[in-house]
Amino acid sequence: MTARRVRAPPTPIRAIVTDIDGTLTDARRVLDLEVVALLRAAEAQGTPVALATGNVLPIALAIHRSIGLSGPIVAEDGGLLYDTVDGDPRVERCADRRVALEAFERLRSAGLPVRRLFTDRWRETEVAIEPTVPLRRLREHLDPSKVRVEATGYATHLIEKGCGKLPTLRRALARRGLVPSECLIAGDGDNDVTMLRAAGWALSFARASPRARAAADFVSSEANARGFVEGVIRSKVVAR
Repeated sequence: MTARRVRAPPTPIRAIVTDIDGTLTDARRVLDLEVVALLRAAEAQGTPVALATGNVLPIALAIHRSIGLSGPIVAEDGGLLYDTVDGDPRVERCADRRVALEAFERLRSAGLPVRRLFTDRWRETEVAIEPTVPLRRLREHLDPSKVRVEATGYATHLIEKGCGKLPTLRRALARRGLVPSECLIAGDGDNDVTMLRAAGWALSFARASPRARAAADFVSSEANARGFVEGVIRSKVVAR
């Protein structure tokens, strides 16, 4: 696939916000070591890196600490916010999990073959299920005014309506005097689309979801983490 570039990044880009699975990893969800070096270089030059993921906080926090990142973490597709406030780590719940649990039980009662992810034992605000049932069938049985159903490519997320990565990211960035339009934002799934549309420069990848690619300012020629490296280098946000 040939890289598609729509526009150059604005100057300056003050922060990087990135999804994890399929963005910092390969298709098998293995973390790419060149990505690690690139993100460490960003932090070393004073560009903070935030994570915005559909994954659970324990996994995201382990990656955050192991790489050495300073930005906040938006986890559970926007349901949880982890940040350091006045030197103390804090976790905020941004969605009511009862809404997601009720939606899951409704799907089961309707006879749909839904199965929760192994990592759901650590979720606090949503329910994530195996992506085996088409979104259309799930939505037929749920109230769209109460619950949002979103696909990531790795799972299907049930979460309270109005919650998502972008609203929680806005809250986290505002504490640092930032807005999404000052950030390079990278993602590959439908749950990243609103973030990508709000970004100062939006990066997506070959084999990302069609909606994610359509929302991006730059679509890499390579997939997954290799595409992240390609895009960030092309953006010149990180000095090499």
